[in-house]
Amino acid sequence: MTKLLVVIDYQKDFVDGTLGFEKAVTLEQGIYDKINKYLKNGDKVLFTYDTHYEEYLQTREGKSLPVVHCIKCTEGHKLYGKINDFLNSENTMHYEKKGFGISPEDMIKIANELGEDIKEIELVGVVTNICVISNVVLFQSQYREADIIVDASLCASFDETLHEKSLDVIEGLQGKVINRVN
Repeated sequence: MTKLLVVIDYQKDFVDGTLGFEKAVTLEQGIYDKINKYLKNGDKVLFTYDTHYEEYLQTREGKSLPVVHCIKCTEGHKLYGKINDFLNSENTMHYEKKGFGISPEDMIKIANELGEDIKEIELVGVVTNICVISNVVLFQSQYREADIIVDASLCASFDETLHEKSLDVIEGLQGKVINRVN
């Protein structure tokens, strides 16, 4: 296996829940199809879950974004729509993250599970200017020789300007952005 698909935070609260937005809803079928393609090719798919707890509003993030979301064991924490079909699929990995990016400890666990032969890592999901870009940097740091790819057509932000600026930054970090509209 040399390819990995990372589905960033495609959870109910970011799609049609407390922080949901219209553009996120439109990504469902494309993300679903891409996951199927990777799994049929025998590649792994990693799902990240933005994960918070009842004391969220007392955290640094909660003070800056005072909207309760993705509380563990709630409907909003679950994968959205048809993407939830992959919850127990073979060749999938599921990681809860307590912040914008995967923790260093979890990146080590992921690297140990995947091995060193990863040559291509593609990211899709939400929110481009927060969690997607944070994880681009983390995967780029862990897999220095892998191609880091972001499918712009399967990422979204509640702010289209920040989405586009984030794609610019990803390209500036030598990530490859594909399927960009403009």
